[in-house]
Amino acid sequence: MWRLGLAASAVATMAFGQAFTFTIGSPVASQDSRSKMAAFVFRVEGCAEPASAQVGGTAEGLVHGARTSVALKLTPMSRPGVYAVFPTWPAEGDWVVNLNGTCARERAGALIPIGPGGFIRGSSKFLPRPATAPEIDTALQTLSQGRHQ
Repeated sequence: MWRLGLAASAVATMAFGQAFTFTIGSPVASQDSRSKMAAFVFRVEGCAEPASAQVGGTAEGLVHGARTSVALKLTPMSRPGVYAVFPTWPAEGDWVVNLNGTCARERAGALIPIGPGGFIRGSSKFLPRPATAPEIDTALQTLSQGRHQ
């Protein structure tokens, strides 16, 4: 009987629980004045304890045809699980922000293209795992082709 109850509990958690992922928004979405100069903000979703999520990332770029990677500056905001991404990458070139994170045993990733006007929400990809190198390359190529046509 105990096993049946545990199995039912696990099914209910999966049915009603939300998968661990990221949500992106403009700097004002954080409602924190420290994010004013950020490229964008993001928050973790589907994490029982947002403050315990581990997040990181890089800016992946194509500058004059050369592939480059730059560490990101992720700054926690006043609300748990909300972070600002400050531009640490050069203004020239094509850039995609590669976010990754873990919450308990779940993982998440996101690829956020950066255009001349800022992050491109409609072209962003949210993944149930960190992005692979080919996915990052494809996102960069797509961004570069779109800007140079």
